Amino acid sequence: MKIAIYGAGSLGTILGAYLTKAGTAADLVNRNRAHIEALRKNGARVTGTVEFTVPVTALLPEEMTGPYDVIFLLTKQLDNENVVRFLAPFLSENGVICSMQNGIPEPLIASIIGAEKTLGCTIGWGATLLGPGVAELTSEPDHESLSFSLGRLTGPVDDTVREIKNILEIMGHVDIDENFMGARWTKLLINATFSGMATALGCTFGEVVDNKEARSAAHRVMKECFDTAKAAGIKLEPLQGKNLSLLFDYRGGLKRRIAFMLLPAAMKKHRRLKPSMLQDIENGKPTEVDAINGAVSRAGREAGVPTPFNDKTAEIIHAIEAGTIKPSMDNLARFSGIS
Repeated sequence: MKIAIYGAGSLGTILGAYLTKAGTAADLVNRNRAHIEALRKNGARVTGTVEFTVPVTALLPEEMTGPYDVIFLLTKQLDNENVVRFLAPFLSENGVICSMQNGIPEPLIASIIGAEKTLGCTIGWGATLLGPGVAELTSEPDHESLSFSLGRLTGPVDDTVREIKNILEIMGHVDIDENFMGARWTKLLINATFSGMATALGCTFGEVVDNKEARSAAHRVMKECFDTAKAAGIKLEPLQGKNLSLLFDYRGGLKRRIAFMLLPAAMKKHRRLKPSMLQDIENGKPTEVDAINGAVSRAGREAGVPTPFNDKTAEIIHAIEAGTIKPSMDNLARFSGIS
């Protein structure tokens, strides 16, 4: 199986390094010439909770040849339509694009290449690109934490899905979800809650849950995700074996207090994670908040569910992008007064 990892930044570099280290060849593709040149010269260096360096095949997009049996897509969603149209000719006859992006990108991808060629995969671990050729794994490197959830937009689990499962299991645990949209929404909930809040506040996931005011705001973002998914008829799938609805959704005050106290323990293995949106801001790039908190807000409007905390999180991040405010714990004041 010929593999490409398109948009091999922090997550893609680490995935490619793990695959290559195990003897499974993969082309790491990125538009960042300095990153590609460093990968070619020095190999992919993975640091953080693990330490290793491995030679990899690194390409600029114009150097791709194909045909690929699977292209793992890890770019931001900001230009997805053009990216997918660019990649389509590089697929083999039965090749697929497996999106590992945030949000819910599969419907657009399927509209271009067909549902039969569209797979999705959520990633349950985090990483930071420290510099050209160097990526930091910020989650614990155990099998449970390095998790993936894989599925099709439509159709049954088939040999292609099982083959990709075998590839990803080189790195970590893989669940195949027949209710893949439920798995997508579970990951969207985590991204909206912790990536959104940590970006607005300029901190890590651990720093969000350590600050009681930030944790409370994050919990409200999460609650809006639960309510919106429920109103839309979406059954959330477990994440790393945990039923998030059972643990963190609430109706009464007692369950809310218990869920609030459980949040730090839930983030224990991902405390060091720095959201990719915050990394984008630090690098002067636009974020994909509209595909994360913005996606929850849009779904809430369609389902008739108010989402003021997701709305405010997106508003803060857009203001940060515009340069009118900075990522800071001071932004917690902007959530005050929201009921």
